Amino acid sequence: MFKHEIPNTPIHNTPPPLIEVSGSHREMGRQIGEAARAQVQNSVANAHILIDAAYNTLELTWDGAKIQARKYLPFAEERYPQYVGELRGIAEGANVPFDDVMTLNAMEAVSTDALHLTRCTSLAVNEERTADGHVLAAHNEDWIPEDESDVLIISARPDKEPPFLAMTYGGLLPNVGFNAYGIAQLIDSIYPSDSRIGIPRLVVARAVLSSKRISGAIGRTLVQHRAAGYNHLLVHESGEMYFIEVSARKFEILYAHEGYMVHTNHYLDPQMKQVEKDPEELLSSRVRYFRASRLLHQTEKHNIKSLQAIQKDHVNIPNSICNHNIAGADPLDREKTINALVIDLTSREMHIAWGNPCQNIYHTYHLNA
Repeated sequence: MFKHEIPNTPIHNTPPPLIEVSGSHREMGRQIGEAARAQVQNSVANAHILIDAAYNTLELTWDGAKIQARKYLPFAEERYPQYVGELRGIAEGANVPFDDVMTLNAMEAVSTDALHLTRCTSLAVNEERTADGHVLAAHNEDWIPEDESDVLIISARPDKEPPFLAMTYGGLLPNVGFNAYGIAQLIDSIYPSDSRIGIPRLVVARAVLSSKRISGAIGRTLVQHRAAGYNHLLVHESGEMYFIEVSARKFEILYAHEGYMVHTNHYLDPQMKQVEKDPEELLSSRVRYFRASRLLHQTEKHNIKSLQAIQKDHVNIPNSICNHNIAGADPLDREKTINALVIDLTSREMHIAWGNPCQNIYHTYHLNA
């Protein structure tokens, strides 16, 4: 239906690349960098271009961004040296300077959230709301179209942490996925007004995948000296589901009392709304939230296909759940859905469409722990 109606919608005839890594954090990073050298180099180049294109807004050059990113490094190294090690390994394996990889992973911080690009949608249903009693979580990842070619699936077996399966792209630390202890994490960017220099959000989110209990996963989202925060949708195989809405200094925990959860890119909790930066700029986030909520509640018993149908929705296009880059003009407003995934936590599977799910098929990956 949409093949000839929506421009700038690439078709991918192959699944996203799967990279299997193991060992120490530095070794795993190096394995990612070597296997995805082209993707890492491309994502760094795209970040450089994005900063340059946004100069009138950010008044920041790439060299300036690297200087800013270095301020966040000591906080990350003190609390999570193992994940800084992954970043160093990625840089080594991909033959790119570590400063570039660090800047990539601190981009939200160094741009002071001016790049309102991430318009992700996350939702989940527990065993009470599925036809087969499985626990399901779904996520549309929205970002600049140039990074769509850099999407990767990482299957990791760290020496001292749980195995996990996650989606990432280019040189970013993996964090959207699930681990062998039945804990899944989806993240949505939110925009707090209390951001500060501290541990970058992506490093905080990476640590969640190392959790063995849901309380530990929640605790990792709230680590001290965090630079800012995401919304973390945390799902446990038991059917327990939480939103952890986080800023640099505040947080709130929301619980799925009815077995459904939906989140986009604005705070839901009244206390957290008080620290939301420029809420009037987040109207499309609210539209997506209400639309996804309505669609989720229309079905009494969900399955993987019903969640995938929600991921393909085009109400309020181009800023729809299935987000499209139609105009492609403003460098700060060119995001699109670069992948859509559904996690079956009960089966330890990830079903992912590379690119817009309205036109690309889903491929299945298993966590072999």
